[in-house]
Amino acid sequence: METEEKGAVITQGEEIERVRKFFDGDRFAVENGAYILAIGDRYAKCRMALEAKHRNAVGIVMGGAYFTLADFTFAVAANWQKVGTVSLTSNITFCGSAKGDLLVAEAFCRKDGRSTCLYEITVQDELGNLAAVVSINGFRRA
Repeated sequence: METEEKGAVITQGEEIERVRKFFDGDRFAVENGAYILAIGDRYAKCRMALEAKHRNAVGIVMGGAYFTLADFTFAVAANWQKVGTVSLTSNITFCGSAKGDLLVAEAFCRKDGRSTCLYEITVQDELGNLAAVVSINGFRRA
């Protein structure tokens, strides 16, 4: 699949398996259910299956679950081709409560500078409803 925004997207094969194995080292996200669905040039799509541990006292998905998935998706998009990008600042806007049992996040690079970058990550529920938008400014370590 190709789109103007994502370029060629990889969803299967040796390359994505290598990336999944590498990011298994991101223990917090992986142990909370984050899983890589697709990678592309400065792009990633990941999911998180929601469990009781992801919900707050009133039964809705906690903000930390949205952010964990978004941060993981940013890390994959910014680092799968070349490791070394870390987050400088993050901003999350909650757009609505997720329905269903699955979150899906997509990270798009909006600016790729010499030492900094800007990514926009959208988080949707399994029905396609927008749940959160996260912007992350990253820094490429030397």
